[in-house]
Amino acid sequence: MTATAAPATHLYSPRLRAMTVGSVALVSLLAFEALAVGTAMPTVARSLDGLTLYALAFGGPFASGVVAMVASGIWCDARGPRAPMWHGVAWFVAGLVVAGVAPTMELLVVGRVVQGFGSGLLSVALYVIVGQAYPEELRRRVFAAFAAAWVVPSLVGPALAGLIVEHLGWRWVFLAVPAVAVPAVLLIQPGLRALGAAVPARPPAGALARIGWACGAGASAALLHHGGQQRGVLGGLLVAAGLVGLLVCAPRLLPAGFLRARRGLPTVVGLRGLASAAFAGAEVVIPLMLSRERGFSPTAAGLVLTVGALSWSVGSWLQGRLAAPRSAATLPRAGLGCVALGTATVASAVLPGVPVALTVLGWAVAGLGMGLLYPSLSVLTLDLSAPGEQGRNSSALQLGDSLAAATVLALTGAVLAAGPAPGPASYAVTLAVAAGCGLLGVLLAARVVVRPSVA
Repeated sequence: MTATAAPATHLYSPRLRAMTVGSVALVSLLAFEALAVGTAMPTVARSLDGLTLYALAFGGPFASGVVAMVASGIWCDARGPRAPMWHGVAWFVAGLVVAGVAPTMELLVVGRVVQGFGSGLLSVALYVIVGQAYPEELRRRVFAAFAAAWVVPSLVGPALAGLIVEHLGWRWVFLAVPAVAVPAVLLIQPGLRALGAAVPARPPAGALARIGWACGAGASAALLHHGGQQRGVLGGLLVAAGLVGLLVCAPRLLPAGFLRARRGLPTVVGLRGLASAAFAGAEVVIPLMLSRERGFSPTAAGLVLTVGALSWSVGSWLQGRLAAPRSAATLPRAGLGCVALGTATVASAVLPGVPVALTVLGWAVAGLGMGLLYPSLSVLTLDLSAPGEQGRNSSALQLGDSLAAATVLALTGAVLAAGPAPGPASYAVTLAVAAGCGLLGVLLAARVVVRPSVA
């Protein structure tokens, strides 16, 4: 193939330099927007008198992103990643512009839904590009670079968004990003052309049905998101309805044998979901626990989360430079072990006599585990995918990630809202669930390896 004719020994070799810079820039923009909007949205809701639509402004793009991931996987496998990439940027930028100029909260939610659809198209297309443009020996480093692309937005995104809101106005949180998104995708364009034109193929059988199931899964996830923020019987009913919807729809979108942890790709997707559930479930509890039980200011509690983001980056860097392990299960097992140990250590902070430093250390260990785990599972997904299945399997990996996180966040919200006020017992329960997800992943990690007799 043209893409592999000239050897590339590192990510910034002449053939790959523009592709790497553009891809990492796009990941950084997606990360910045995801983090910055959370900072700006309270001001947006007050400005547009839209507090009643506040939850939908987050649940809507999540739901549209689920649909877009499935559509992008089908599209990439049938036509290659070039068109989904361009359409993803177009939808992403259009949604940002609509949200940035919106005169009402209703129109802002529409913009957010469009933006979420673009993000879903982009995220899957980027994975397929890695599978087609980069040699196997560089893939772990590419995904490490993607993980690192989240670090700077994690550190400065919320603060920068706050400064923009205070000094320029909230609209510029949305309107500033397109100025960088378009140049970033232009950097990728020559590399996409070098891949060669994909041979047009018919969408696989059942593609339309998959998109229908994706719509159901997206709506169910949005219902979970909304229900997790409600109190009382209504919240419980919404969460229950969302869970039923996911149980019906999600198995149709994930690899066969996912629920049984069948060897190979089904377990890879399952481990990604378990890790995401563990980390997300603990991440939302830590600031609340430290502020209510230990008297931390919001800034101090946020700095603890920053430690996790930094150690995630360190873990990603390490796995990209380690020699390839003898077993494909080594890095996933080590990563999930760190996640389980780290979240269990964080849980000990519910006891008054435990020093807070132990919480910080535990969260650093959990972040390190995520850094070891995420890129290795991404590489395994591509390794286990035939050329015509990279899009479908990449979308399944990210769907499992997103839906697992949405589920555990909704259940966490329900647990925290169950009593008159969150307390040590509710923190302990949610953190124990997070640690349990990590431990289950450790027990299943060996199943990422396919036995020769069934390969």
